[in-house]
Amino acid sequence: MFGYVLPDALELKVKELERFKACYCGLCHELGDRYGIASRFILNYDFTFLAMLMWTGDSADYGFRRCIPSLCRRRCVSKSCAAISVSAGYSVILSYWKINDSIIDEYGFKKLGAKFAKLFLKRAYKKASDSYKDFDSIVRENLSALLDFERDNEVSLDKCADKFATILSAAANIEDDVGIRRAKQQLLYHVGRIIYIADAYNDIHEDLEGKRKKYNPIAARYSLSSAVVPKDVSISVLQTLKASLSMVYTAYELLPRNYWSPIMDNIVYIGIPNMCDKVIEGKYQINYRKLKKKVFKDMLPERSENLT
Repeated sequence: MFGYVLPDALELKVKELERFKACYCGLCHELGDRYGIASRFILNYDFTFLAMLMWTGDSADYGFRRCIPSLCRRRCVSKSCAAISVSAGYSVILSYWKINDSIIDEYGFKKLGAKFAKLFLKRAYKKASDSYKDFDSIVRENLSALLDFERDNEVSLDKCADKFATILSAAANIEDDVGIRRAKQQLLYHVGRIIYIADAYNDIHEDLEGKRKKYNPIAARYSLSSAVVPKDVSISVLQTLKASLSMVYTAYELLPRNYWSPIMDNIVYIGIPNMCDKVIEGKYQINYRKLKKKVFKDMLPERSENLT
């Protein structure tokens, strides 16, 4: 359920692409330094966006580091800071409990793989949950409620999406300013709702046509018995996504600008809307992710001495 919140790389300046990659790599190194090498495998774009959103100030510090994918050439990375540290801790907690849910939902090699992943991430989770106990409690409570909905074959899409959205909105609870905290909570709530619904729509074929049918909230809501989604259902889901998008726009406009605002503008106003359209068209998983990887690989410089 991760990897849906990213910029449209073709619409970013080369300098902005480089900065985004540096933040992404900075989060990866933070996960490795703080929680161990195994935690680096949970790195995702959604929590890179969270780090940018929680950022304060109009500057960032950069350095150059090597990593396993780039042993011969150092990559430019954002140095550790409060926003990156919090984002890393939250990503460990949420990923751990999602893996725990996968152990319950999956079977065969996928179930076995989830068990190994949980084992490798256990120490990192213990450290992160000790530092962010309130967030851990909220994640555990809402994912447990989601599991109950799945068992009961809940037909309300809003109820299901609300649980995941509540988890993401809780990431803003550490914000001191009341007004800014409420705006970030609203923004993250609807981003979480978009992620959940888009992921459910994207998984309809796998959930309904796989060897073992699984609960899918969209299929339950619209009483779908096959992976062929009627046009009126697709339109209805897209309208739901667009409704949450409008709330994201409203909340985002209430936030003060920071160093990452040009990139976040792209994510909020271009990246997420494009993702929603691609998901409904059935093209996101097949084409959009490949395009994203190719663009970053071909257009992004490996290192730079000046990101400011």
